Amino acid sequence: MKNKRIICLALVLMLTLGAAACSSSKEDTSSKASAPAITNEEKTIPEKHDKIRDGSDADSTDTEDVKEDTPLSDIVPESGEKGVYEGIRAAEGKMYADGMYTRPESPLAEYNAVTEKAADDTAPHLEETAPDMPAVEEPDEEYPGDDELIIDDPVVDDPIYSPAPEARLLTAGEWNDNENWGFFTNLVKSGRVEFPSYGIDPRHRYEVNVNKPDGTALANAKVTLCNSRGEAIWNAVTDKNGKAYVFDPSNEYGSYVIAESGGKSQTGIIAELSIDPGIDDDTPSGQEMPLTIREDKIEITLDTDAKAYKDMDIMFILDTTGSMGDEMMFLQKEFSELTKEIGTQNARFSVNFYRDKGDEYVTKCNDFTTDTAALQKALNDEFAEGGGDTPEAVDKILEETMLKSDWRDESVKIAFLIFDAPPHDGTEETIIKAVKAAAEKGIRLIPVVSSNSERDTELFGRAIAITTGGTYVFLTDDSGIGDSHLEPIIGDYKVEKLYDIIIRLVNSYRQ
Repeated sequence: MKNKRIICLALVLMLTLGAAACSSSKEDTSSKASAPAITNEEKTIPEKHDKIRDGSDADSTDTEDVKEDTPLSDIVPESGEKGVYEGIRAAEGKMYADGMYTRPESPLAEYNAVTEKAADDTAPHLEETAPDMPAVEEPDEEYPGDDELIIDDPVVDDPIYSPAPEARLLTAGEWNDNENWGFFTNLVKSGRVEFPSYGIDPRHRYEVNVNKPDGTALANAKVTLCNSRGEAIWNAVTDKNGKAYVFDPSNEYGSYVIAESGGKSQTGIIAELSIDPGIDDDTPSGQEMPLTIREDKIEITLDTDAKAYKDMDIMFILDTTGSMGDEMMFLQKEFSELTKEIGTQNARFSVNFYRDKGDEYVTKCNDFTTDTAALQKALNDEFAEGGGDTPEAVDKILEETMLKSDWRDESVKIAFLIFDAPPHDGTEETIIKAVKAAAEKGIRLIPVVSSNSERDTELFGRAIAITTGGTYVFLTDDSGIGDSHLEPIIGDYKVEKLYDIIIRLVNSYRQ
C-alpha cells in the first residue's frame, strides 16, 4: 500500500511539472514574438565581451559560435577571467583565419568592430542574455596615425585594450652628440655623465674637415690621428660632408692628423694655444705657467677628386633575449617594407642575432645579401628567449660583425644595434677593438636603445655612436607599447616613428 502511494504521488508530481513546462514555453515564445527585431548593426561580439567581463554569463553553454557547427563554448573556458580572455582570443583567431574578422585600426575601434557574419551567428544568444550596456562609440577626434596604422593580424595580447607591438606604432627619438658637442662637453664637465664606458672614451675628440681646393667636401677620405712618435692612434673615414672624428684618450701633446685620398695625402696640425692666465697678488709663487689649450677642429685641404660611394651595406644587429619581444616583432613586421623603400639595386642587407653565454646560442650571423626574402625568413624564425642577468654578449656580436663580416671597401656602411642591455664587465678590450675597427672601415654604428634600459646602456650607446660617426636612437613611451623607456640626458628632440627614423638616417648617409 505504501508503495502504491509513492507511485501515485510521483505521477501527480510529473504531471504538475509537465504543465508548468508547457506554460513556461508558451511565455518564452510570446516574449520572443513581442521583442523588437535586432539589426545586424546591433548584433556585435563586443556585447558578449561586456557580458563576460562582468561575469553575468561566464558559465553559459549556448554561446555564439565562430562557425555554424562550432559553438564558442567549446573554445571559451567556463570560468576564470584569464581563461575567458584566452578563449576570446582563440575565437577571434579562428575568425581571422577563416577570413571573417579583421583587426580594426585602434583599440577602441577594435572593441566595437565585428563582421556581419559573426553578428548573425551570435544574434539569438545576445538577444536573450546581453545586459543593458551603453554603446561604445568612436571619439570624434581622429585617432593618432589612423591613416597609417593598418593592422591586419590576429590579436596578440588583450583583444580589447592593448595595442599590439606593431612596427608603425613604435616611437623613438634621435640625438647626435657630435652635432651637439657643446651640450655633450657641458654634461661631461658637470659630472652628469661619466666616461669611459666599457672601454670607449669619446671625450678627447678632434673634428677633421677635409675639403678640395674649391671648398667642396671630400668624401671617403681616410683620416689617421698619430701621436708625436708617428704611431697611429685612431683611424676614420670622412662622410659625404667631408667630416670625420678621431679620438685620443691619452690626450698626448704633439699629435697630428693625416688625410689621404686618391693617392695623395696632407697633414693637419693640431693647434696648441698658450694663454697667459695673468698674475695677481694672490697667485702663489711658481704657478704663473701659461695655460695650453688644444684646438679640437682641424681643417685639411687635399687636391684630389672626391669619389662618392653608390653602394650601401646596411646591417641590423638584434638582441634576441627574453626582454626584446616588441623590438623583434618590429623588425619581423617591417623588414621587407624597409628594404623595399631603401631599395636593393645598390644596397645589401644583413641581419644578425645574439643572446648570452648559456643560452641556445651566443651569436648567429648572416652574410650581406640582396635576397631580402631569405633574411625575412631568418628573422621570422627567431623569438625572444634567454638572457637572465642584465648584461648580454654585446662584445661577441660586435667582434663578429665589425671584424668578420664581409663589408665592401667602397660602400656606405651602417649598422643598427637594437638592444636593451650593456656588455659584461671585463670585455673592454674586445669592445675597443671592435669599435676602432668599425671607425677605420667607416661603419656608422647606430644604437637603438629599447625598453627597461638603464643609464649605463645609454652611455655605452652614445659612446659607440660618437666614436664611429653614428647617432644615438632610443625608443620612447609615446607609443604606449612595451615597458618603460629610459629618458636620455639630452636636449630637445622630436618624437618620430622608429620606421621613419631608420629610413631618414639611411638617406642622410647615402652619397
